[in-house]
Amino acid sequence: MAGDTEVTGAPVAAARVPSGVWSGRAGSGVLLLLFLTSGAAALIYQVLWARELGLLFGSTAQAAAITIAIFFAGLAIGGWWWGGRASTFRDPLVGFGWLELGVAATALGFLLLLQVFVAVEPVLVALLGDGPVADTFIRAGVATVVLLPPSILMGGTLPVLGQHLVRERAALGRTGSLLYAVNTLGSALGALAAGFLLPVLVGYLGAYLVAVGLDAAVGIAALALAAVSRSARSGAEAGAPSGSMPPPTRSPHPSAPPAASPPAHTPGAVAGALTGLPLWAIWSIAFGSGVLTLAVEVVWTRLFAQVLQNSAYTYALVLATFLLALAAWAGVANRLTRLRVVPPPVLLVGLLLASSAVAAASPWLFHARTEGLRLIGGTAGFTGYVLEVAGVAVVVMFLPAVVLGALLPYLLRLLQQRAAAPGQTIGRLVAVNTVGGIVGSLAAGFVLLPWLGAWRSLLVVAGGYAALAAVIAAVLARAAVRAQQAGRADGEVARAAPGRWVVVTTVAAVAAVGLVLVTPDGWATVRLAPGTAQTLVEVREGPQATVSVVADRDDLFIRVDNHYTLGGTRALDAERNQSVVPLLTQHAPEAVFYLGMGTGITAGAGLAFDVERVVVCELIQEVVELAEAHFTPWVNGLFVDERAVVHAADGRTCLRRSDETFDVISSDLFTPWEAGTGNLYTLEHFRTAQQRLAEGGAYVQWVPLYQVTDAELGVIGATMDAVFDEVTVWRGDLYAERSIVALVGRDDPRPLDPAVLPEQGRQLTDEALTDAFLEALGLRMYVGNLTASGLYADRELNTDRRPVIEYRAPVSQRAVRAGEATFVTGAAREAFYLALEEAVPLADDPFLARLDERQLGYVTAGRSYSRFRLLDRQGQAEEAQVWLDRFLEHSPADASGPRDVSPAARLLPRLLPGPDQDLLGGPGEG
Repeated sequence: MAGDTEVTGAPVAAARVPSGVWSGRAGSGVLLLLFLTSGAAALIYQVLWARELGLLFGSTAQAAAITIAIFFAGLAIGGWWWGGRASTFRDPLVGFGWLELGVAATALGFLLLLQVFVAVEPVLVALLGDGPVADTFIRAGVATVVLLPPSILMGGTLPVLGQHLVRERAALGRTGSLLYAVNTLGSALGALAAGFLLPVLVGYLGAYLVAVGLDAAVGIAALALAAVSRSARSGAEAGAPSGSMPPPTRSPHPSAPPAASPPAHTPGAVAGALTGLPLWAIWSIAFGSGVLTLAVEVVWTRLFAQVLQNSAYTYALVLATFLLALAAWAGVANRLTRLRVVPPPVLLVGLLLASSAVAAASPWLFHARTEGLRLIGGTAGFTGYVLEVAGVAVVVMFLPAVVLGALLPYLLRLLQQRAAAPGQTIGRLVAVNTVGGIVGSLAAGFVLLPWLGAWRSLLVVAGGYAALAAVIAAVLARAAVRAQQAGRADGEVARAAPGRWVVVTTVAAVAAVGLVLVTPDGWATVRLAPGTAQTLVEVREGPQATVSVVADRDDLFIRVDNHYTLGGTRALDAERNQSVVPLLTQHAPEAVFYLGMGTGITAGAGLAFDVERVVVCELIQEVVELAEAHFTPWVNGLFVDERAVVHAADGRTCLRRSDETFDVISSDLFTPWEAGTGNLYTLEHFRTAQQRLAEGGAYVQWVPLYQVTDAELGVIGATMDAVFDEVTVWRGDLYAERSIVALVGRDDPRPLDPAVLPEQGRQLTDEALTDAFLEALGLRMYVGNLTASGLYADRELNTDRRPVIEYRAPVSQRAVRAGEATFVTGAAREAFYLALEEAVPLADDPFLARLDERQLGYVTAGRSYSRFRLLDRQGQAEEAQVWLDRFLEHSPADASGPRDVSPAARLLPRLLPGPDQDLLGGPGEG
């Protein structure tokens, strides 16, 4: 790898590669099929490793970056190490087989090592602490131990198989690019299998074992093929006449004397001289293309997050599209290696400039194809939605990525004259490119996106490709000048060639600078609803997501990735109720944990009670920063109160690692179809929360009924009911149609003490309110006893290994959009309430056993008011009046007005000043 060494016709070290029945077309085809399968298994591993370590470390961008970086580092180490040793193998096919079996074995070890870490994690945290540095050290250490062994073995498969299949020097580019294309195609198929099929059919553990089985089958098949080949050779040698010579063993790169220099004035000698490049230039392109290609993938993924439902399906589809594009152009590169008309370095500069062009065009293409970041899908059902997303991905990403994917495999064409064994050349080239990929993915996620945003990041990447083209063109210009000076070309060609390369260098350099400096005019990564008064207050593009604060007249709300609203001042009452409702019914709570923060309004309402400690864990750092910057008037001192601590961390991991216990754990509203959200509804997570509850504590899982069908609600309810001794259901609002409910799990199914309600309520106000008034405020929000009803006793459970919610919710969401199903809103919500009511009448509800007839009437009042609101919204005035009268009949005399229905609306305005709201819930339902 000396800097000035030319890639010329130097001799290549011979390698011992046996010939036989598996060296022909049929045998190569079988090996390509095995390598395709190996690529599919590798992507299944990658997807599942990322998920498992995400459950362990948290679903933060930093944790994901550590996982990917170490996995890629293992691939690079493996490519370099095994590539350098491939030529020493007696039979590289046997080596390939053992590498595949090693991957399968170490992949099984991954599961065992994870369990060991879970057992020793408390000890590590106690020794090293739980600060950011210690946490990163622990994550990196564990990921290194569990990921490096299989990934190092995985990285060796391409160079070792290349050593076996590359039979002659001129075939390195052709065969190497074909192997790369086939393996990448397998990776795309693996991404689709891991995203669409395997977890649904066999669960995550089953999917993992399928990948292990595939690798083991590939390894065994490779060893069997090698054995057959050896047997065939032995038979041929045994059957040869006595004294005859054995058939010669073909070496892929037979030694040959150095090629003679061309005559001094042979026409076209300059072009001949330009068929070589300094090795440092080739390695620089390999590294640079890795940086830029992975950076493009990260930025494209972020842009797609602004217009998709962001489910496990859409992530798999975007990844598979990108991989398919790389595989397609690797196949094209395979054809380009056969091209003899254009010198390879000239073609390489053309590929770099083409890559720059497609990267530069992609922001405009994406913006135009998505109509300014409009949510893709419309009213399409799930199948139609997947096809529409695929169509957009093909136009926006596949076609440009086809060009980007040609660079790496085509570099093999430039290296095939190098004096090295094919396995070493392939392994080191891929290793350098993979290291570049690590740098590119980290730089895009943690530098480019936060500093420049998505649009400008793509233009900077385009500038990077142009800069690479400028450097290579300058190298070629220098080589042409040297060729002229040495008198190796006829005068006219010698005079023309350097000038042309100087022009190319100048143009590419100017393009690089221009692309880095240009800013798309008027573009933003936040789409404001057309025809409304919405304005963008602030946007931050962080490693995890794009987060914005949007104003709509007097209201503020926070958005994540353009279309997901975390909350806002318009729904002030409902957000406060997420603290008020559970804390009104909990006797003297001292410590409260909030899993998820959003605007901070909910956690701030918790500080209105006489609690000693409030812990908040919010996944996205930018959400915390924007909430503190813009929602301070509504969060009751959340960011300054000494009782409160806010962590920018994964809530599930934060809770699991905590050594505290809490009287109330409140899990926020989460969009169930988003990838990873289903992990917050699993049996394992609920058990972790159960272990963190103090005696008599309550786990509160808020569910957005306007984002779940009965299928998802039933799974969540059944899963909670399988963990806690008793689960009750409470309203979070009294809206007409689009409501939230709390599933409250406890392990001591003692009846509710009605005296707790006025005791807790008086902490929120200095008004002289009666006990009846305060009892009514809380009891009106009670819906029913889920455990006693047995309503969801036959529903499937959601577990880490069988992620029902993660894969069912996206399908349900599209079914609702297509009019084929309904969320639990309006009449469906009332049917759910009625089913609980009929299954367990008030007098038979064990949770209400200590309530007298008057207090049970307050529960009836809440049910009546909910029905009144729906019927009133539907325009059924007469029937609505019946239920309103029933509500008034069962309400205390001093609390019968509509403004006295919601606990937060009645008790908190004095403590938490905010804009006037429609307390009956009209605007807040949006």
